[in-house]
Amino acid sequence: MSKKAKRLATMKIKNVTLVKTAFNRAEIFNDGRAKIIFMGRSNVGKSSLINTLCNRKHLARTSSRPGKTVSINYFLVNDDFYFVDLPGYGYARISKTESQRVKKLISYFFEQIEGVALVIILIDSRRGFMDSDIELLSKITQKNYKILTIITKSDKISNSHLKNQTLKYQKEFGLYAIPFSIKSTHYKENILKYIEEALNQ
Repeated sequence: MSKKAKRLATMKIKNVTLVKTAFNRAEIFNDGRAKIIFMGRSNVGKSSLINTLCNRKHLARTSSRPGKTVSINYFLVNDDFYFVDLPGYGYARISKTESQRVKKLISYFFEQIEGVALVIILIDSRRGFMDSDIELLSKITQKNYKILTIITKSDKISNSHLKNQTLKYQKEFGLYAIPFSIKSTHYKENILKYIEEALNQ
């Protein structure tokens, strides 16, 4: 059975390893494997989502202090493809120098990266799309990547508000959205299925 067919048949995450952290442009690498990109504002819940999808509690480090992730982290999944966790952006309390460094690192990443199967943009349900999200979205849509929006901390808002947000992202930005909360694994399989489909396209 081919690797592609095997993904389609299972999409079970059996093993995952942090294999690379990139702090500068020279450390960004490509090795021919497909990549699932996770990006969003600081403290939006990227680490929690990655840990949930991988059934690991401390694979991606979580923190109550926004702006802690300042490197690009490559997680090799099933010895087959990467989950790539980009630094959080838009946090005002880090220095301007560090904020600019993170912004440039993300820009360098999208200039150099190959094999992007899916970009997952995480949006805090309580805040929606903010200016920094729109700015970054406008850049990556020019590259015609397949995009999935994850509405995080979905337990913090009402079901009607959540539904309205989902419809708004579809109507205004043409983005498919899936809710997510660390308090429930209800939508985990939906997210994994979307990732699976992206890898097989």
